[in-house]
Amino acid sequence: MKGTVTWKILKSHLVSGTLIPGNEIEIKIDQTLTQDATGTMVYLQFEAMGVSQPKTRVSVSYVDHNMLQDDFKNPDDHVYLQTVAQKYGIWFSKAGNGICHQVHLERFGVPGQTLLGSDSHTPTGGGLGMIAIGAGGLEVASAMAGEPYAFSCPAVVLVKLKGRLRPWVSAKDIILELLRRLTVKGGIGKVFEFGGEGIKTLSVYERASITNMGTELGATTSIFPSDEITRKFLKAWGREKAWREILPDKNAEYEDVIEIDLSELEPLIALPHSPDNVKPVKEVEGTKVDQVAIGSCTNSSYRDLMLVAKVLKGKRVHPDVSLGINGGSRAVMKMLAKKGYLADIIAAGARILENACGPCIGMGFAPPSGGVSLRTFNRNFEGRSGTKDAKVYLCSPEVAVAAAIYGVITDPRKLGKYPVIEMPEKFEPDDALLIPPLPPRKREKIEIIRGPNIKPLFEMEPLPSSLRGKVLLKVGDNITTDHILPAGAKVLPLRSNIPAISEFTFSRVDENFASRAKEWKGGFVVGGVNYGQGSSREHAAIAPRFLGVKGIIAISYARIHRANLINFGIIPFIFRNPEDYKKIEMGDELEIENVKDSLLKGGDIEVKNKTKGFSFNVWTDLSDREKELIIKGSKLNYIKEKYKKGG
Repeated sequence: MKGTVTWKILKSHLVSGTLIPGNEIEIKIDQTLTQDATGTMVYLQFEAMGVSQPKTRVSVSYVDHNMLQDDFKNPDDHVYLQTVAQKYGIWFSKAGNGICHQVHLERFGVPGQTLLGSDSHTPTGGGLGMIAIGAGGLEVASAMAGEPYAFSCPAVVLVKLKGRLRPWVSAKDIILELLRRLTVKGGIGKVFEFGGEGIKTLSVYERASITNMGTELGATTSIFPSDEITRKFLKAWGREKAWREILPDKNAEYEDVIEIDLSELEPLIALPHSPDNVKPVKEVEGTKVDQVAIGSCTNSSYRDLMLVAKVLKGKRVHPDVSLGINGGSRAVMKMLAKKGYLADIIAAGARILENACGPCIGMGFAPPSGGVSLRTFNRNFEGRSGTKDAKVYLCSPEVAVAAAIYGVITDPRKLGKYPVIEMPEKFEPDDALLIPPLPPRKREKIEIIRGPNIKPLFEMEPLPSSLRGKVLLKVGDNITTDHILPAGAKVLPLRSNIPAISEFTFSRVDENFASRAKEWKGGFVVGGVNYGQGSSREHAAIAPRFLGVKGIIAISYARIHRANLINFGIIPFIFRNPEDYKKIEMGDELEIENVKDSLLKGGDIEVKNKTKGFSFNVWTDLSDREKELIIKGSKLNYIKEKYKKGG
């Protein structure tokens, strides 16, 4: 990885370890971001650490997920988040200001800096030349407390772009093409670094759409160089002083090179229910569409919405289609309104939703039963939209707006001449809903307000000498965090109430899981390949821990969820022989003797299946640091102990 953009930034932030793929490294974190679905827990954890203020350069708390206010829960969380931000000197982006990733790109992103966010799509910042990584909330709270971020050093893969996109083919099609080639597991342990002459044809917004969805490849992050295009973007937002050039060396070393000729790409679409189920649009043309949603952190920029407005001008949304638009930032929506483009969108028959994540996480604008919904979003997992039997497709704004007009999936090249999209030389920032940190002397008077739904964290006991329990559930491959702990309007408001939210653990897989876990006094979960893919929600680890889950035994794990399990004291065991997965059933009683000693020793660990009368071996790939967190019961226990000792 020597000489790559990734290497240069990691090297300048390296705290410990060596930059060799697979080695555990620790890096200094410059910036953090949280959103309200994860943020309340982050700040409860940060408070528990006993630190007086963040030790980062910039920390921002966004409200963009739990926007539906049908009772007190979400508004109470927002009040807590605002008052805790004022108390500790944190930027606060109020509800309505925009989606965290786009606002951060526009107002805070700095090339060459590191960003850790409690949202899996934090790599959006890679479009600006940042090492931007999504992580569990406890990792973000720890970074705010001054702790370095530890992770496995990734290998760097060059995605070499050449040529230029043809009309009606977009940046979204570039990342869909990568997903088609590599699948949702193809980026595990990797950073995708984009280069080649083709990157000069892509704006920062287009680059950010690509790095945003690199998350769906399972990648640690994705990144573009910081070049003249980056400088122009920052200048347009009045932040040119933040720019610095960061280019790869001519002899930069990459683990692999993937070439994409942009001129050969065509409009693509991901079919239900996975982002890698990608086909050319022409293969599914004519499919009736019930709903179209344009926006989310992937495709809600000025460039995307300008395109939609120009295509819709003078046209009408098909009478059988409901079209929803959610903008990425208040500033962009205000500019579109001033120039008349928002009026064109409204006149065509679109619904203007809040500047928020909204439909992407099942927070409103759900499809009808069995309905087909085309979305410019990044995930189409079953049930994520809020309607379990909906058929959700992922596509570019070009494909989405064509479907909105024709009422069926349509190759957008049939729309005729591609509209000219001119990016403004100067954007108009509007920070009316962005509250800066208070000076230290004013923070002392701030009282943190906690509503009745905000509950303190439960105590997490250290690792016992042995583990024994029944298999509470056995699941297959590619189980997502949406399967483990769903999002949506019913569940998300409970993010600050672990006892309440734990009742929904695995509810989309087995509605009796929570009651069984309590009846059986905890136990184990058995999984297949890529267990825990998807979002960064640490609640998918906290809730099982609250219910007494002692360990997960799987064939392999997604990066963020594996880290979250460790942070909350759940051991991510790995089958030594994947064939043993087939021999275990729900209800089997398992026992692991001397688990603490076995972890410290390393190597194979024997698991006795007391029900079936046989044993099998598992192992862990835990570092010494991770073993210490497991033994202490959680990373929070570790940090609290460290700061009590003056660390």
